[in-house]
Amino acid sequence: MKHAPEHTTGTNVAIRLPAAPPGGLTAGLDWARDDHVVCVVDTSSGAVRDRFTVEHTAAGLSAAVIRLTKLDCAEVAIERPDGPVVAELLEAGLMVVVISPNQLKNLRGRYGSAGNKDDRFDAYVLADTLRTDRARLRPLTPDSPATVALRGTCRARRDLVGHRVALANQLRAHLQTAIPGAVGLFHELDSAISLKFLTRFDTSLASLVQQMKALSEQIGEQLDLHADAHIFTSLPRSGTVRAARLLAEIGDCRARFPTPEALACLAGVAPSTRQSGRSRSVGFRWAGDKQLRDAVCDFAGDSRHANPWAQDLYTRARGRGHDHPHAVRILARAWLYVIWHCWQDNTAYQPT
Repeated sequence: MKHAPEHTTGTNVAIRLPAAPPGGLTAGLDWARDDHVVCVVDTSSGAVRDRFTVEHTAAGLSAAVIRLTKLDCAEVAIERPDGPVVAELLEAGLMVVVISPNQLKNLRGRYGSAGNKDDRFDAYVLADTLRTDRARLRPLTPDSPATVALRGTCRARRDLVGHRVALANQLRAHLQTAIPGAVGLFHELDSAISLKFLTRFDTSLASLVQQMKALSEQIGEQLDLHADAHIFTSLPRSGTVRAARLLAEIGDCRARFPTPEALACLAGVAPSTRQSGRSRSVGFRWAGDKQLRDAVCDFAGDSRHANPWAQDLYTRARGRGHDHPHAVRILARAWLYVIWHCWQDNTAYQPT
């Protein structure tokens, strides 16, 4: 597992794990939908000190934190970099270390040849890897306040965009019935000239457009002040809003995505492979961060109009028989590998 060199990005300073864990214990938490298995390992012997299961509820997560605190266990390894479990652990002051699912799959071979998925076993593998591979792991730190604020603004604008599309569709349907001729007069119903023509109708489109304009200006101001802005604004056809969305959804915590594969999986652009015996199927990855996937695919789909490499990759995907959305996801996955390296090295994208 290769890690980028330490760097400072805004308030997000890369830090290393201490040589020895406080309390002499490390924990692994195997995440599931309904409940989670926690395993605590003694760092001197590698023996299991405690193992328990908690429900995926507020009470269950609180109970897990209390039990870890009583054991004086201050470090937890987990597969996912976000979500309520991670938030609860960080809020309690515990150090969280992300070990991606792909890494965990390879690590299982250390402890046996079966390689089967087992929650109790995976919790132990996570805890023991945190014990033995400390020099190669980095703790997860929360995103900087600047990133959190930018994410909130970008998502608010995105919500308004969806609301504007819905209102425009409603207005278009109304005009088709009442004044059909007005529908074809303008290219966009929410353009300035169209809204001026339609002032006689009771519509909130004008106020929505003003709110979106104000949020776009706020996004531009926040992006200019962000330490990682130069990375995302250097991408082809990223613009202000696209660059801000990518930055906001990826964040600025480098430890959240220790590998580009981890980032691609959370974005839902890596294919999901299922294999049983001789049967093997590859399909769409439904699990993922929908906000991140939307931001990445929106950027990737438009990048091909300005970047020959992106256009060639998209064209070859279509030539293999993939439809447009699938080809865009393939391109998005390739872009995430590029973006991840720029992001980890704190350098702007260079087409050459």
